[in-house]
Amino acid sequence: MSSEHRLYYTTPSTSFPTSLALGNGRFAASVLSSPEHETFLLNEVTFWSGEARNAGEGLAERPEDPKAELRKTQNCYLNGDYAQGKKRAEKYLESKKNNFGTNLGVGKLDIAVTGHGNPADIQDFERELRFDEAITETRYKVNGHQYKRRAFLSHPHQVLVIQFDGDDLSGLEVAVSVQGENEAFTSKVNSESRLEFDAQALETVHSDGTCGVKGFGIVAAKVNEGKVEQKDGKLTISAQKSITIFVAFNTDYNESRNEWRERTLLQIEDVLQLPIDDLLKEHLGDYQPLYRRMDIRLGPKSNPNSNIPTDQRRGNFESSGYADPGMFALYFHYSRYLTIAGTREDSPLPLHLQGLWNDGEACKMGWSCDYHLDINTQMNYFAILNSGLADLMKPLYKYIFKLAVKGQQTARTCYGSREGWVAHVFSNAWGFTDPGWEISYGLNVTGGLWMAAPLIEMYEYTLDDGLMMTNLWPLLFGATKFWLDYMIEDPKTGWLLTGPSVSPENSFFVVNEDGTKEEHSADLSPTLDVVLLRDLFAFCEYFAGKLKTMTGFPWDEDIKEYQKVLAKLPPLQIGKNGQLQEWLHDYEEAQPYHRHLSHTMALCRSALISARHQPDLAEAVRVSLERRQGRDDLEDIEFTAALFALNYARLGDAEKAVAQVGHLVGELSFDNLLSYSKPGVAGAEKNIFVIDGNFGGAAAIAEMLIRSIIPRLGRPVEIDLLPALPAAWSEGSVSGMRIRGGLEASFAWSKGKLEGVTFKASRPSSLVVFYGEHRFETAFEEAEVIQLGPSLQNWSR
Repeated sequence: MSSEHRLYYTTPSTSFPTSLALGNGRFAASVLSSPEHETFLLNEVTFWSGEARNAGEGLAERPEDPKAELRKTQNCYLNGDYAQGKKRAEKYLESKKNNFGTNLGVGKLDIAVTGHGNPADIQDFERELRFDEAITETRYKVNGHQYKRRAFLSHPHQVLVIQFDGDDLSGLEVAVSVQGENEAFTSKVNSESRLEFDAQALETVHSDGTCGVKGFGIVAAKVNEGKVEQKDGKLTISAQKSITIFVAFNTDYNESRNEWRERTLLQIEDVLQLPIDDLLKEHLGDYQPLYRRMDIRLGPKSNPNSNIPTDQRRGNFESSGYADPGMFALYFHYSRYLTIAGTREDSPLPLHLQGLWNDGEACKMGWSCDYHLDINTQMNYFAILNSGLADLMKPLYKYIFKLAVKGQQTARTCYGSREGWVAHVFSNAWGFTDPGWEISYGLNVTGGLWMAAPLIEMYEYTLDDGLMMTNLWPLLFGATKFWLDYMIEDPKTGWLLTGPSVSPENSFFVVNEDGTKEEHSADLSPTLDVVLLRDLFAFCEYFAGKLKTMTGFPWDEDIKEYQKVLAKLPPLQIGKNGQLQEWLHDYEEAQPYHRHLSHTMALCRSALISARHQPDLAEAVRVSLERRQGRDDLEDIEFTAALFALNYARLGDAEKAVAQVGHLVGELSFDNLLSYSKPGVAGAEKNIFVIDGNFGGAAAIAEMLIRSIIPRLGRPVEIDLLPALPAAWSEGSVSGMRIRGGLEASFAWSKGKLEGVTFKASRPSSLVVFYGEHRFETAFEEAEVIQLGPSLQNWSR
């Protein structure tokens, strides 16, 4: 298999940073493998501690008239009384954590292998994860005999499948046991020689240790010429030819009856009746059509690094200055694999802080393995659309609907808004929408709106009017209702302002009349709020017009409201240092080293700033980036590197973009290439797995190869080919990349020059293509194919 489509190692795995990830969108396993053990760290996306609670019940103090209190607080900020504004916000707009909860690991399935004899006799040990098959495999030899193990997590059958085979398994014995993470975990071998286990997600850092989702699992085995026995609470298995072990697990999340336990039993009964070849065939038939929707190649077709183990290759990659272009392609394809393994159309919840997996570290500290709504959850979906996986966003918009339902009550309780919905800095399995525990990060008032932004992006990619009208429009329309009621007009400027709100987790200094400084986090209309609201209201203005045409319903009054808001939102501003302002006023940054780059979303995730149309503002973003990077104390973590790369890609700075992605791969990822956050940042005591770097890095790679923006909906999509191609990627190809405008692009280049490009249209639309000094513009019909040559002049339809 191509080195760009697998992780490959010649040393055993004994810890999470070297494990290999399997998943079916709900149930997951991190595979640790050595000759003596095959161990699976089990996870399930709904296995949460904590409990559902009513919106607003955790507020420190509930005002009798929340709208009046909001206006008083907003006026404190309008009048420059930040200290009083902060006091009021702390009084009325902070929540208590109560039983918020966290996603926990289910437990550890250990398969101990004995009978190999002297460990020194083990030769040619290899293990790998094949992206194209979603299979892990371990191989080795003992005294001339070949042994092989493979595992996959079946989406059609919802079970983990583990197979042992080889030349001759005689003399081997495997002992299967399962352990949990707390005292609520119990296991037993039943009368049918199946290992059953009951678990409950309990912990005391993010809840009180008494509440959490319950789960039930079964481990069963099937042998070819062998036996399955019980010994000391374990399954002891031996066979001559092959052993197959199945694991099923389900929870009572959102279920009131025992169907979840029955479902576990039915899943095991089902797979025990099927030949392993049939299970594998169905697994591949379900998975591969998704993975094979697109492909990229970076570097020469014959890669000298193809057979180097991934951990060694990553070490060489770092020391060589990221001179292995195939490693970037590998990282991109790994992101696609993690997306498909992590979420499916029928997943009960979307990707969380760690995707679908869990190293157990975030659960032990103040973070929580949850839904962070101030960059992390958003970045999990940055690369999904260009990979042609728009259908896998269904769990995300179903979850946003859950936020919208809970967020209606939060909007009423916290802000006195009778219509619309709001969500803040983080959420859980039950759709928590209230503010956070501290003003400094908890008043991310646009958290829910930022979560809704991918719905607009999804429309830009698919141009699917039916999906937008039926499923997505009610969420966006409801969001506008809240903001129309919530914003306040500045009597001095006439601007409509949000707030108090934060620019996620950052802070600034306010200088008092006596020259002393006060550090604050909350203000009116931080730049991120302005960016998100401009994009929301511009989209709603556009789509309401489409709805009027499609349905005949008179949306005129709403359209006028949207236009009024767009005219009165504050402009994006350039500060005294030439930087894009992060806040409404040009404050001195209290944390100039800060990891968040929220205001740069105007460039890297929006069309509000582009180097072509707003060069002054684009240059201001560059200054902001350089001021952050100029700090020796920069909070250098995974999502920050991805955001630097995305911004530099949008600025057309290829070498700075590739350096940031290279840094992410080489220095901010484990040996298994899962990205992490460094110790010392936001309270982390050690490297903590956070999956957003994998997806953010992949998004940056795509942006370097092809950029698509829609400056204004209804106008042609603008496409830039190879806009940030670094020298090291002098040749390569892309097939099946999805871009805005309902288009699919395939193109190739050699010696740094475009060879040609083919566009396929899924919807009628129009485009403008740029490559160097060349420009091409056309309209196209559904299913039309357009081919352009290297100068964009030689084209055919």
